This record gives sequence, structure tokens and C-alpha cells, in this order.
Amino acid sequence: MKASGILWVSLILICIVSPTTVNGNDLEILSMGTARLDITPDEPVRLAGYGSRKEMSTGIHDKLYVRVVAFEQGKKRLVLVSTENLGFYSGTYPYMLDAIKAELGIAPEEILLSAIHTHSAPTLTLDAEKVHPNNVRYTEFLQGRIIEAVRTAMGDRRPVSVGVGTGSCAAGVNRREERPNGTIVLGRNPQGPHDKEVLVMSFKETGGKSRGLLYNYATHATSLGGANLQVSGDLIGIASNLLESWQQGSTLAAAFIGASGDIDPWYRVLPGFKTENGWIPETELLGRLLAVEVAHVLEGIDTYRGGATLGSMSRTILLPGKKRGTRFVEEGEELPPVPLRLSAARIGEIGILGIDAEVLTEVGLAIKQGSPFAHTLIVTHCNGAQGYLPPKHLYKEGGYEIDTSPFAPGAGEIAVKEALNLLYDLAGSQSPQ
Repeated sequence: MKASGILWVSLILICIVSPTTVNGNDLEILSMGTARLDITPDEPVRLAGYGSRKEMSTGIHDKLYVRVVAFEQGKKRLVLVSTENLGFYSGTYPYMLDAIKAELGIAPEEILLSAIHTHSAPTLTLDAEKVHPNNVRYTEFLQGRIIEAVRTAMGDRRPVSVGVGTGSCAAGVNRREERPNGTIVLGRNPQGPHDKEVLVMSFKETGGKSRGLLYNYATHATSLGGANLQVSGDLIGIASNLLESWQQGSTLAAAFIGASGDIDPWYRVLPGFKTENGWIPETELLGRLLAVEVAHVLEGIDTYRGGATLGSMSRTILLPGKKRGTRFVEEGEELPPVPLRLSAARIGEIGILGIDAEVLTEVGLAIKQGSPFAHTLIVTHCNGAQGYLPPKHLYKEGGYEIDTSPFAPGAGEIAVKEALNLLYDLAGSQSPQ
């Protein structure tokens, strides 16, 4: 069957769990637990994110963590995991998921296993020859730490109320810079599209004590480049550490990365942390900028509600594919479809959509704008890693995201439609799609 003749509609594998029902006579309590565990490597490792970087790590600038927020309402569970690594590439997602299911009995649609996409964390691998034996040991260690963190969070749940607020941050910027000859390079494009929203969810126990927060922002964690050999959570990890320190360690601050396939930090791919003559390292500056905005949003949340409906669904859709290194599918070329995993959850009127890809910002914005929920978090690098997912109009321009994408033109628009259908199904309302 030729790719040009296929209508990529209804090629969907579905796994659905209906959201917990809440009515006036049987309002079920929403409970939540949190956990944070250190996942810093204790031996030199190959760092992820830059193919040109062959050296082993030489030190630790800031520790890496896995942070877990676990919810329960009646018989329904939802586990949100934020790990400070690049992402679950090279078969490491099923390796992690299978162990979590076996140890804790969590269904795949009940967990969003995500990465903050820092390019200064260990490469995850199960292949000692392809990467390094130290990295295999680290991947095994990380599996155990994620299981431990999820178990701890699930065992520490208490009733909570939910508050939400939004702000804006300029720590990230569109990176698709056009050169005078018309080519697109990785640089800085301040006029380009960017979802600058900082979305913060805060949770409190009865009596007002904080149980933790999670925040959502769209940027690559690439202020540090391939010349950097120090382990770091980059600006995202630094922001979370600062927020937890500001709250005197009493509450968790878990980061979830938005649609940032074409968004980089304002200062990008630096060789390391420059401190000479009182210089503030750019990575720390950007992390502080983001943390301060999250803190301002948090302080402005004045309404908390209990009894928020919990629910989750997941679908795997099949999208038209292309060869990496090309922009288009040649006439008559037959290529297999590329699976894309969509993982949706709701906490009251807040929707969460996990996507196992590097989603470009316009695709994420389209999902947010069409969502039935009052607020929607887009979580990328979630439950797998499939590569860049661009909107159709950028294929004519080309550039790194287009050339390396496994998806053919139009795949992004199909993904938006199916994501909205999933969110509407979760909301229990009729989709306009």
C-alpha cells in the first residue's frame, strides 16, 4: 500500500480506563503522596544528548533526582514520574515499565513516566558495548530507584485539595533561526512561536499544609552543550532544587516538560559553568528565572478545591512515517507507520497529555487551545521516545527537527486530532474533531 494513498484515520490501538465517577452522594476523596530520591551517578558515565561527546563525565555540578506524585481516588490511581535524564530511549521505557508493573501492579495507563530532557545526565542503555558498562549499571540502578520512589509515594498518600495558577517565562526561546541564505539552523529566533506558559499545580492537606507542587514549562534543557562533562539537571533541575530549598525542603517541586521540540534556553549549548570575576553561570541564571516565576504563581494561588475527579486513558496511534535525513516521502515510496503513544489524565478540570515524542511548540499549542479542560499540561518525553513531531508547514523550511523526524508531513496534525479526541473522551464530552 502506497504512503501517498493512505488515509491515516482510525488506525488506533486503544487501552482505556474510565475516569472515577463522582456524584453528590458519593464524593470520593482524592489522596496524594510524594517522593524524591537521589539518582546521581556514583561513577563516571557517558552523558546523553550530543553524539559528538565521547568522553566520560568528570564531576557533579548538581545532583539528579527522580520525583514522584502519586494520586488515588477510590479504586483509581495515577502516578506522575519526573526523572532528571534525557529520556527513555533505546528500549529503556519498556524495561522500566515492566519492572514497575511487576513490582507494584500499576497499569500502563495509570503512569506517566517522563524525563526533563537534560543533556547532562547519563545515557540510559542496556548495551554495554554500544555505550559503556557504567551506563548499563546506572540504568539498572535507576530502575530500582524509580520503583522505590513510586512505592514510597504510593505509601504516603493523604487527602488533598488542588489549586492551579499560570504565569509566563522567557527562559526559553524558539531556536529555528533563519540565515540570510534561507537555511534554518539551531540558534535563536525571538519572533518564532513559543508556549511561554508556566502552569503550576499545588496540593494542600486539610489545615493548609503543603503536600507538594508540579509545574509545566516548555524548553529543552540544553543550556549546557557537548563540551560540558559535569552531571547536571540543567536549568530545569536547578529550578526544582531552588524551589524545594525556598520551601525549606518541606514540599516537592516536580517539573514536567512541555512542547519544546523547537525551543531552547535563551543561552544555549555552553561549554560549562563560568564563574570567573563574579560571573553568574547562565544555566543557574535561567534556572533561577524559571523558579522565581513558579514561586510567584504559587503564591498567587488562593483557591483550593477538594474532591477533584481522577481519571486516565491511553492510546497508541499510527502516524505516517518518513526516512530520517529527508523532508518528504517520495512518490510511490512504501514506509511503515510510526506508533505514537498518547497518555491522558485528569485531576478535576486540569487535563494532562503525555506524548512519547519531542513535540514542536505549535503542535502543543494546538492541543491546549482545543482541549476541553480549563487547564492542560502537555508532557513530552513521556512513556517512550519517538523523535521530533513537527507541524506540516515547517517541512518546506527544513532544519534539524524536520530532517531527523521519523514522521511524514501531516503527522503532527493527525496527532493533534487524536489527542483532542482522547482528552474529550476523558472529559466525558463530545469532541468537535
